[in-house]
Amino acid sequence: MKIRVIIIDKKGKDTLYTGLIDHYKKIAKPFATVEVIEVFDKEISKAQDTSPKTAQKAYSKALEKYMSKGLNIALDPASKEVDSHDFAKLLKNSVQVNFFIGGAYGFESLFLDKCKTSISFGRITLSHKLVKVVLLEQIFRGLSINNNHPYHK
Repeated sequence: MKIRVIIIDKKGKDTLYTGLIDHYKKIAKPFATVEVIEVFDKEISKAQDTSPKTAQKAYSKALEKYMSKGLNIALDPASKEVDSHDFAKLLKNSVQVNFFIGGAYGFESLFLDKCKTSISFGRITLSHKLVKVVLLEQIFRGLSINNNHPYHK
């Protein structure tokens, strides 16, 4: 199984959370290959200074090339909240799963429509760097549930 976390975020600025990210990628290896892809360019930077709608369009343009025939899931605070067991069900029987984390202005509805589903980890606002760690922990927890690994207990 291959899992990709594709996030609108600047590369290499994440020293505080790097250890945790590497830890979850490493412990997930018996169950899946987990890759984190940070996407940020001049177009996104300029668009974020223009308007929320322009920023969302720039996010979509940058992220759409990472969509695959696999399961595409957007993290969207306005979507249905999932618990760890619901999350594990999303991973079950999938060969490729792509999780998308948008930028500061979220996703435009057209991008969300292209995803198979969208989920929420709750109504609180988390920094992109922190939500990346939370997502990786939930990926490992979901893989643990699906593989009867004791981590979830």
